[in-house]
Amino acid sequence: MTRPAGPDKRRRDAGAGADQYRAPALDKGLDILELLSGAPAGLTRAEIVRELGRSQSEIYRMLERLVARHYVLRSLEGDRYSLSYKMFALGGRHPPLKRLLTPAMPLMNRFSDKARQSCHLGVYDRGNVTIVAQVDSPDHWGLTIRLGAHINLLKSGSGRVILAFQDEAARAVMLREHAEHNGEAATPRNFVATLSEIRARGYWQGESLQTRGVVDISAPVLGVEGALAVLTCPFVQRQDTEPAPGLNDVMQALRAVARDLSVS
Repeated sequence: MTRPAGPDKRRRDAGAGADQYRAPALDKGLDILELLSGAPAGLTRAEIVRELGRSQSEIYRMLERLVARHYVLRSLEGDRYSLSYKMFALGGRHPPLKRLLTPAMPLMNRFSDKARQSCHLGVYDRGNVTIVAQVDSPDHWGLTIRLGAHINLLKSGSGRVILAFQDEAARAVMLREHAEHNGEAATPRNFVATLSEIRARGYWQGESLQTRGVVDISAPVLGVEGALAVLTCPFVQRQDTEPAPGLNDVMQALRAVARDLSVS
């Protein structure tokens, strides 16, 4: 299971002068939230205590407060803790994200109805891509990705598009953060050339790196300084007699939506 860097490393990385404004209780709460963010199945209190190197009483009190404030969920059996969607909901209220999602949702719904495919919108987040919007296919079948899911920055079309449409400085920061959070210190072979090809083409299209038989199409939502987000359609070809738009038509429609969302 991939987990974020431990609390000691995070504090060291924060800078030499950061400790003069320490808030130990806040640090404990943030450490728990960051640890749980890398544990989709949740963790027991004993596991949290072991991972953070703190006492049972410290963790117990902090967990009780996080549960009471609805940032953390306790399992029905009472022995396992996981993140709630509260932080995701709070993030959705953040003005830049809200400004992106407000026009995006109707355009994504229109695309899905026309293409008869699902689509999702991702933004860069702490070394990977987080899915902030998802629209299902209007048909009875389709490939969907869970809202709030974290997508690997290096091993997905979405991540590669985000990286391709950044300047060198921003890309270096993203790659460093990815390595710190995922333990992947090296980029794949010929990765820089792949990113150059994506940027020259204007989008990514290729076999899914996660699911056999799926063609991922990813297009950047551009801002003044690079990609603000990435719009992706996991294209699945129908084999029955029901007519449906082909791959090229779906690609063109997806790129049109991404252009409409981009900032001139």
